[in-house]
This record gives sequence, structure tokens and C-alpha cells, in this order.
Amino acid sequence: MSNQTTVTEFLLLGFSDVRELQILHFMVFLVLYLAALTGNLLIIIAIALDHHLHTPMYFFLMSLSILDLGSISVTIPKSMANSLMNTRSISYAGCVTQVFFLIFFAGANFALLTIMAYDRYVAICKPLNYKTIVNRTACVQMAASAGISVILYSSLHTGNTFLITFCGGNMVDQFFCEIPQLLKLACSNSYLSEVGVIEFGVCLTLSCFVFIIVTYVQIFATVLRIPSEQGRHKTFSTCLPHLIVISMFLSTVVFAHMKPISSSPSALDLVVAVLYSVLPPVMNPIIYSIRNKEIKASLRKLTGWRLFNKN
Repeated sequence: MSNQTTVTEFLLLGFSDVRELQILHFMVFLVLYLAALTGNLLIIIAIALDHHLHTPMYFFLMSLSILDLGSISVTIPKSMANSLMNTRSISYAGCVTQVFFLIFFAGANFALLTIMAYDRYVAICKPLNYKTIVNRTACVQMAASAGISVILYSSLHTGNTFLITFCGGNMVDQFFCEIPQLLKLACSNSYLSEVGVIEFGVCLTLSCFVFIIVTYVQIFATVLRIPSEQGRHKTFSTCLPHLIVISMFLSTVVFAHMKPISSSPSALDLVVAVLYSVLPPVMNPIIYSIRNKEIKASLRKLTGWRLFNKN
């Protein structure tokens, strides 16, 4: 514990030491950040202002956009500021805050995707009971339960991470405070309790993943029994964006954390971190708005843009 007080700040990995490339990094991240903000805010505003979209499915979709806004705001602004000011430092408190919110938004995101799978299951497999099972009260209760659970887990995860004794310096080989990179700085055997928390989180994630798989097996079995080809197409169109988002979220996160941690920073580590921390918040609004006629109609009324045409 005494060694912890000696670490007052961490040094994050920069994309380059060349000033021109630092400015380029700032501009690229700024464009991606503004794209994520614009796309998610448009979905939030469209759903909030259009009473036709005040349904459970769109309530969860709006919640997903809020989480996407939060997740990309945890890492990108600090990295942009460091590049602009030609620095690499982040305070100890800032690193703790990053770790907490990264875990929170990632956990809440996956919990919400699991709830959305259940929502699609009830809507397709038990349509007559949908309004009874998935009503406004149930939506709020499911979202609140997931949020509280994730806050508790994030607090436990963050607390265990920063209880470890750092003997490996304060150089984090990533552009944000990533837990695997922080554990590389830990003294021998001082992070065993954190490994237990990580294993618990993996078990929860696998449980949610199995639930999603079983849910969609039943959904597809029901859809294939629909006699109308148009009905099957309409039903698949409501599930496809959700499946794409789940696949993108899981594939990037799993690849990032299952690959071996290199002893020295590499371009691959940076690229993978960008993929799982930046790509989903940028792509999710595009995936949902392109495939969803109701959202396109609402955005067309809201903005008057020809981009959201009827085709």
C-alpha cells in the first residue's frame, strides 16, 4: 500500500513522437468522436421526440446510444488532449476514473444487448403476451437492475485493480488506462485477487452469451415457421441489426483481451484498442438507422435530410 502513494500519475502510450503525426491523430480522433456524437445524439433525439417510437425496443435502443456516448467519451477526449498538448500523462485519479467507467459502460452495454435479445424473443415467440411481459415497468426494472449490478461489479473491479502494488513503473502501454496493461506493472502475486474478479466477470459474460445464443435459436426456429416470406423478412430485419452489433462488440473485445499481452507496445495493440473502444459507438447508429424504417422516417422529419430517404 505504501508504494501506491508514490504513483501520482501514469504515462499513456502516444501514437507518435512526431508533431505532425500527433496533430493527424488528433484530427482523426476528432472526426470519429464527432461522428459518434452526431449519430448517437440523432437516435436519442429522434426516439425521445417521436411518440411513435416510445416502445420497449426503442427505449433499449436509446439506452444503447446513451451508453455508446459515454463509452467513447471515456477514452477519446483525453487521448486527443494529450496529442494536442504534446503530453502523455494522466493523473492517478484520472486513471481510476477511466478504468471504472470503461468497465461500467462495457458491462452495461453487454447487459443491455442481452436484455434486447430477450425483448426480441418475447416479441417474436410470444407476441400475444408481449405487452404484458415487456411493459414500461418491466423495461425500467430490467435496465435499473442491470445498471446497479454493473456499478457494483465495476466498483469491485476498479478497487481490486488499484489495490495492487505497482513495481513496474508508471508507463501504460496503451492510449488509455487498460486493465491488462496496468497488471503488467503489478508486483509479483499482488494481483491475484484481481484475477479472481476477472474470472467472475468472464463467467457472467459467458452466461449472457449462452443466453443470447439460446434465445436466437428459438427466434430463428419461430421465424422459419412463418408462412409469409414478407413476414419472415420483416422479422429478420428487426433482429439483424441487433445481431450485427452483438457480433461486432464481442469480436473486438474478445480479440483485444484474449491475444497474448506483448512485453513491449506494438501497432497491433493500438489498432485493436481503437477497434473495440471506438468502432462500436461510431458504427452502431449507422447499423440501426440504415436498417430501421421508423428511425429513418423520424430522422427525415427531424432533419429534412435527403440522406434518410424511403428507399
